[in-house]
Amino acid sequence: MKISTYNVNSVNARLDNLSGYLRTENPDIMLLQEIKTEFNSFPFFELQSLGYDVKILGQKSYNGVAILSRAKIRITQENLPDFADDAARYLEGDITIGSQDWRVASVYLPNGNPPYNAPDDDSRFAYKLRWMEAFYRRAATLLELQKPVILGGDFNIIFTDNDVYAPQLFKDNALCRTPARQRLRAFLHSGWFDAFRCLHPQDAGYTFWDYSGAALQNDLGMRIDYLMCNAYAFDLIRQIDVNPAPRHADKPSDHTVLQMTLADK
Repeated sequence: MKISTYNVNSVNARLDNLSGYLRTENPDIMLLQEIKTEFNSFPFFELQSLGYDVKILGQKSYNGVAILSRAKIRITQENLPDFADDAARYLEGDITIGSQDWRVASVYLPNGNPPYNAPDDDSRFAYKLRWMEAFYRRAATLLELQKPVILGGDFNIIFTDNDVYAPQLFKDNALCRTPARQRLRAFLHSGWFDAFRCLHPQDAGYTFWDYSGAALQNDLGMRIDYLMCNAYAFDLIRQIDVNPAPRHADKPSDHTVLQMTLADK
């Protein structure tokens, strides 16, 4: 089974890019973030014509998450329970591939940085921390499931200084601030596995390069996209890698694809 996650940064703007990846790599499951569209404007026909069942939690112009699957998707949760939120950031479902049941979720954590015109406004970071606490509660519930669970997406956290090209430049950024890192560390200590870092402890694994400043050409990147696995899923991993091709394609997202192959049983 192959699962991929991709912050597409507007699914309609990147449809050719996304479709090319799906045709080339043929993942069984694709998790998308920042689809930036409501239901009526989502390109269901184009993706279904490639053989995918599609479920989305959309929002006009911002945020939005989706799950694509070669098998039928049964949605189990839209947005986090017991957390009032106008933003579309979490979509979870059950998928059966062959004889194996999987629980997956597409996750888009808040960025948390202040508006450019109000650098002392900490409200967005406070929202990020509240969101992470609600996510932690949901993740704890999912650990009770007796089957493989994968939570994938853009976590908007640079977990360690090894996950960014110049940590000194980001020390005050919301992606690096200690409270956010602490919450992600608590999440991992609770029983989840950061699949890429477990299998590639030394590789950079960058999944994001800014559009400006020749960041891509100079590999000035950061690792903020993750595939998090419970123990059942982690035991089935065969390979995980960053696929740089979508970032080098025409009209790319500022992210690229993180992809993982697992055994069926």
